[in-house]
Parts: sequence; C-alpha cells; structure tokens
Amino acid sequence: MSLATEELTTVETAKKLGLLPDEFAKIKEILGRVPNFTELSIFSVMWSEHCSYKNSITWLKTLPKEGPHMLAKAGEENAGLVAIGDGLACAFKIESHNHPSAIEPYQGAATGVGGINRDIFTMGARPIAQLNSLRFGNPNLAKTQWLMRGVVKGIGDYGNAFGVPTVGGEVFFDDSFNVNILVNAMSVGIVKEGETVSAISYGAGNPVYIVGSSTGKDGIHGATFASGDLHADSQDDLPSVQVGDPFMEKLLLEATLEIIKTGAVIGMQDMGAAGIICSTSEMSAKGKHGMNIWLDKVPTRQANMKGWEILLSESQERMLVVVKKGEEKAVEEIFKKWDLNCTQIGEVIEGERLHFFMGDEKLADVPADALVLGGGAPIYQREYTEPTYIKKNKAFDINSVKDVSDMPAVMMHLATHPNIASKRWVYTQYDSMVGTINMTTNRPSDAALIDVRGTKKGLALTVDCNSRYVYSDPEQGCAIAVAEAARNIVCSGGIPSAVTNCLNFGNPYNPEVYWQFVHAIKGMSKACLKFETPVTGGNVSFYNQSKNEQGEVPVFPTPTIGMVGIVPDKNKSMGLNFKNEGDVLFMLGASQDDINASEYLYSYCGIKNSPAPYFDLDVEYQVQDLVKKLIASKLIQSAHDISDGGLFICLLESAMAGNLGFRIDTDEDFRKDAFLFGEAQSRVIVSVHPDQLDAFVEMIAETEVDFTNLGEVRGIEVVIDEKSYGTVDSYRVKYDSAIGELMAN
Repeated sequence: MSLATEELTTVETAKKLGLLPDEFAKIKEILGRVPNFTELSIFSVMWSEHCSYKNSITWLKTLPKEGPHMLAKAGEENAGLVAIGDGLACAFKIESHNHPSAIEPYQGAATGVGGINRDIFTMGARPIAQLNSLRFGNPNLAKTQWLMRGVVKGIGDYGNAFGVPTVGGEVFFDDSFNVNILVNAMSVGIVKEGETVSAISYGAGNPVYIVGSSTGKDGIHGATFASGDLHADSQDDLPSVQVGDPFMEKLLLEATLEIIKTGAVIGMQDMGAAGIICSTSEMSAKGKHGMNIWLDKVPTRQANMKGWEILLSESQERMLVVVKKGEEKAVEEIFKKWDLNCTQIGEVIEGERLHFFMGDEKLADVPADALVLGGGAPIYQREYTEPTYIKKNKAFDINSVKDVSDMPAVMMHLATHPNIASKRWVYTQYDSMVGTINMTTNRPSDAALIDVRGTKKGLALTVDCNSRYVYSDPEQGCAIAVAEAARNIVCSGGIPSAVTNCLNFGNPYNPEVYWQFVHAIKGMSKACLKFETPVTGGNVSFYNQSKNEQGEVPVFPTPTIGMVGIVPDKNKSMGLNFKNEGDVLFMLGASQDDINASEYLYSYCGIKNSPAPYFDLDVEYQVQDLVKKLIASKLIQSAHDISDGGLFICLLESAMAGNLGFRIDTDEDFRKDAFLFGEAQSRVIVSVHPDQLDAFVEMIAETEVDFTNLGEVRGIEVVIDEKSYGTVDSYRVKYDSAIGELMAN
C-alpha cells in the first residue's frame, strides 16, 4: 500500500497551509521523507498556533499551577478540575471563538458554546453553568450591531436549547475591536471525585469509536484559520466556520455520562479544533500508543468526501472514545438508545504511530508525539519590545485635566455608557434560570452564585478583564483582572479557588504585541500566587488584528480571567443590593487622586493615554481578607466592589438593586472627579446595620485596612454633599434601556 499524494507537496504548499520553511524541513526530518498532502495538512493544523501554542507555551509554563484545591493541573485534562468538598469536584474552562464569530457571528458564537461544554462533559462532569466575555467595536456602527446581534443570539439559542443557564459575563466596547471581536465562552460542571474520564488512549486491540454527529465539510482547516490575521478576503474562509446543533449536543451529553457509568471507557476526547487528527494524536501521545484509523468508516453528511477532509473536519457534536475490548456492546446500545452515531473507526496499536486509511489505501503515517504540544511541536521564543505608546501613557499628568464642573453630565454619561450601563438587552436573551440553581436571579451579587445541590455549599463564578487597563499597562492591568475576579468572588461570600484564562492578543510576530503578552503573563502570575488561585488551563488567541490605513491594528490586549470560588455556606452568601433605610455606608480601602484609565477619563474627557489605575497587591489582599471575615461574621448587609465608573457607579448599582437611595459626602482631600469617578483599585463599599456598627468597627480596627464613613442608605434620591442629583429611578430607566435603545436605532 503506497501513501497517497493528492498534490505535490513543496515549501510553497506548506506556506499556503501556514507552515514556515523551517517547519517544513523539520517535518521531512521527522518522517524521513517528503510528506504527502494529507500528512502536510496534519502537521499544519496540529502545529498551528491554535493547537500547539508554539509562540506562547514558554511563558504559559511560568504560570502557577499549585493550589489547595487542585485535582488536575494545566494541560493534564480537557478542563481544569478542583475539589469543592463533600466528595465533589468542579470542572471548568474558558476558550475563544473569535475569528469564526467575526466572520459568521451566529454560528461562530454558538459553536464556541457547544465546544466548551463538550470539554466539560467529556471529563464526566455535568455542565451546570455558562458565562461569556464579549468585546465589540464602536456600538454606533451598523457592523458592530450586526455582529453583536448574531453573537448574542448564537450564544442564547445554543445555550438555551442545550439546557444550561448562562449566569454571568461581561460586554465591553472599543474601536480597537471594530474588525476583530472577541467571543470567550466559559463552562462549569460538577462531578464526583474519582469519577472523571481522561483524554487518553492505551491498550493494544482496544476499539476506537467516533460518536455523535456525522462529519461534514464545515470547519476544515479551522485551526489554521484561527491562527492568522483577519483580512479583506477572510469572508472567503467561511467554510472554516462550523455549524452547531444544540439538541444533538444534549443527546450526546446524556449518552456520554451514561457510558462512563458502565466502566467500559478507557478514554474520551471532544473533537474540537482540528477534528479527528487532534483527538487521535493527543490521546495517543498521552497514552504512548498508536492507532489504525479507517476514515472511510466515519459517518459523513456529504458524499465523496476526501480522506483529508474527513480527518480535518471540525464538524460539531462529535467525540472520540476508546473502549475496553469485549465491552463494545454496552457502549453501542447506549448510543443506539439516544439515536446517535457510534461507529468503530479503528483500534489502538502498539508503538506510537498513527496510520490513516481510506479502504486499503494508506493516506498518512505519522508519529503521534511529534504532532502535539509537549512532544515534537515547535516552540518559539519571540522578541519583544516595549510599545512606543507606553511612554505616552506614563507621561499623563492628572493636573492637565480640570476637575469636574458639570456633575450631572458626567453622572448620566457614565450611567448610560455601553461599557457601564445594564447589559439587560444581552442577558434577557439567555436563559439564566433553567435548572433552578442560579442563586442570583433575584438578588444580584458581584459574582454569579450557583447552588451545589445536596450540600450547604455554593459556587461563585466570574469572568473579568478591563482591556483598557491592560492596554495602559499589561502587567498591572492583568494583575488587576485577577484581583477583580477574586474581589467579586469574595464580595459574594466565596473563597477564590482557581483560574482559567483566555489570552486574546494581536500578532505574536509583532514585538510590541508580544511585549504585551509577556508582561500580562507576569502580572497574572504574581496575582495568582498572591490569591492562591492556580491557572488550570484555557487558551491563547493570537492574531486578533487587522489592517487599515495606519497599518496593522491589534485589539486591546485582553487576558480574560475566568475564576471559580467556593462558597463555604450558601446561607452566608452576599448580595450587592442595599437592604435597609438607615444602614451606614463604608468604603473599605483608601481613596486616591487617580483617574487613570477610567471610563471617565477615556470616554468623557477623551484622553486615551494614561497609566493603569492605582493598584497595590498587598493592600488588595488585606481588603479581601477583611471582607471575608465581615461576611462570615454577618456584620454587613451588602458588599460591592468599586470598578468601572468608580464610587458613583458602585453606589448607584447597589441603590438600583435595592430600590433605595443614598446620601454621602465627598472628601475635600481629593479631587472630586477622582473621588467619585476614579477607578483606583482595592476598594469595596459595604453597608452596615446601625446595631452592628460597634462590632464592625472593632473588627476593622484589628486590621491595617483604611476605611471611610461615606454616609447612609436613605430615601429614593442620589444625594452628594447635601445636593440632590435626581432619584434612583431616574437613573435606572436610562441605565436599563441605554443599550437596547442603541440597538433599536
């Protein structure tokens, strides 16, 4: 049997498939011959940035991996896994679907949701919650609105039909995302400890099955597509976007969890990026075995598909399962019951080579280990240089900006700005209540709170990243992203446990972009170490940039942080809403004369270059530790962190959530704009019942945390320095409707 050569493979062919000349030479060295087209296609997808992390793995390895709850370290399994007590574990992961969503927003976003859920249930965990982090361009542009409608509908339609609630997320707008939007999807699941399944293959003679949907031509070379810049002709790459079926995925979920209980499964992996070749190579490399695979046995949706098309297709709702020999019938019967494909396409063999056939014709013969991250996939260390704009950021002087003179104008600008205003237009398209485990449906909190049934525990979940901060100072900005995620969890009554990340950057071959990436990793590392929140995995999305008259334009660097926290006692969870008239308002943490990188400075004042906001990691840790103790001791009525929009927006959100007004006084030691609208970090607003004031102050006095008595919860108005700035309802109407009105127009 000769290897099929479907077209002449040369350096030029390799280049068209995204391989570098040196990589083509390395492939020839590995194989000991010139690869045929199928083999070259295999290496092109497996060595793409999307699959191999060849330009990022050197720095990813520096991220902390140890923590008090860890059950699976980064890279060991399809998703992160942490112990949450009571014999249960939480599986979670976040991934991007940026390029597909920028070309075909509905299917791009929908299949992102489907793919991340499969990563969870292939481990044996049942998905219980979804979150997402979205970045769009100028919201006034028709294209931005088209993309946003498609993405939100895609997420909603898939998640709602699949039957898992979307419980949290974030939406951010900036001109840097006009072409390259970011769609990051996170899924969280629960499994009993010791009942997980690994993505591994071993045991010569064990049968290999493909299960789920049939294979079509959608998504071919999708991993390669995701590993390059978008350009004027990217629409021509539309076949690289997969098509999803949430109802099929629901069946696949139930069948998967059922076959795990039989004990017949050796290993299992979702077919995401790069399809069959990715699953076969990664599972084989991990188990140090090979496979014989007959591609002509794969159920297909289209006639006369070529072998390499079947091998590289990224059709959705499919998985590869290795079964114990002799126990095939049990697995086949379960998939038959759920009316899903369950077809044996190969077997495990000794050695570590993968052999792919179409009938009697061998199409490819490649070593599994040579294809994968940690094996033979190339690893690069790119040059990096501080961007020229950083000097402009550092040169900003607050004294160049006059203190605020028109308070009502600033207040309404911030309350209705799309980056701050209610995302009601988005989240009402998601089902947040299916499964009835969402504890924040009627009582908002800084993090989403999920009931862990049968225990007194809950989970606190959040996704966080202020892209503007990271652009201002990647190291400080990324550390802030971790700190804010932890702060949101702590303010909700949780203990931060672990992190998954989605690292969205421009072209890694651009030294200034790579500098942003390196320094973001450094910031993430120091913050994760401080909070004992190890990084369990995630993904890197480079090439989020496009060309215009000014040249290459990368997006704002966006290292999205997905964090899971454990709520020890769900009866002591905490909301952000004001509770009682007369409760006293305190700010934990110190005010600063700082308006750096704030929404106020950026969009109201129109100043685009400034450093990241004030941030001290040690102070942040002290403030969070104090909030934990106050919640555990039941000494506060509400807690809400100060973030986008500063103190004013923080108070307004708590007031709107509680249908109560507030009266506060500013501090003359600080500029009024900095005190009210600055976004200096490490600050939390808490409300305290008058009967608990003494115990509250006594607990704070035992710490080194600064605190300020701001005023009280009172009436229905927003009163600052004894002047009324309108009723809470007058803000609520515009806050709730701002994005909806924008989209309607």
